[in-house]
Amino acid sequence: MWHEVRGLKDEVDFGTPPRDGPPVTLEIDGVMITVPAGSSVMLAATKADRAIPKLCATDMLEAFGSCRVCLVEIEGRNGFPASCTTPVVEGMKVKTRSETLKRLRKGVLGLYLSDFPQSEIPDGWSEFHETLKAEGITSHPYGEAGANHFDAKVDDSNPYFLFDPTKCIVCSRCVRACAEVQGTFAITIDGRGFESKVVASQDQPFLQSECVSCGACVQACPSHALVEKSLFEGEYKNA
Repeated sequence: MWHEVRGLKDEVDFGTPPRDGPPVTLEIDGVMITVPAGSSVMLAATKADRAIPKLCATDMLEAFGSCRVCLVEIEGRNGFPASCTTPVVEGMKVKTRSETLKRLRKGVLGLYLSDFPQSEIPDGWSEFHETLKAEGITSHPYGEAGANHFDAKVDDSNPYFLFDPTKCIVCSRCVRACAEVQGTFAITIDGRGFESKVVASQDQPFLQSECVSCGACVQACPSHALVEKSLFEGEYKNA
């Protein structure tokens, strides 16, 4: 539905919403692409068939810039800006792939995996798993000896979807979807740092919270921490 509303192609997530402005031409990995002013580098790269890895970004929501997986190199600029929050500029030259970017992305993804069940890495089909595969990551980089949230309980109180916090990467996409798409504000991030976690209302089961079961959070979740119950036969078991 949201692709239709925003005029985007089915099955392609451009990372950030489209803009309506004068044309801007830039170069991405040697490919010339023209997009409306105000567009993100991420959107332009996707249109140029140079899709950039992402986790917190999706074209159904405004850019957030928190996951740091979508880093790029821009000629003439220092550092490695997030492509989702960087607007295009006429004549800009962007590099989406390099050994340095590969190393940085692998390091960031490794940190996400440090609190993600190792048994859930193989055979996953979520966007998170696809990103791991695209970056050549097939195993747990640190093992499971450190602090983690693997004993967190699944919330299956809602009749339509469940929430498995062991698979949550705290990207805030569900929180933003609940606020920006549905306007319910039923989900939030509670705590700080390692203690950060997604909660419904006042840390209640979803069925007892202000959630209206619209499904926006499920659609937005990149790791299948929030997932439709209909996808599973029998009882769901977490790691």
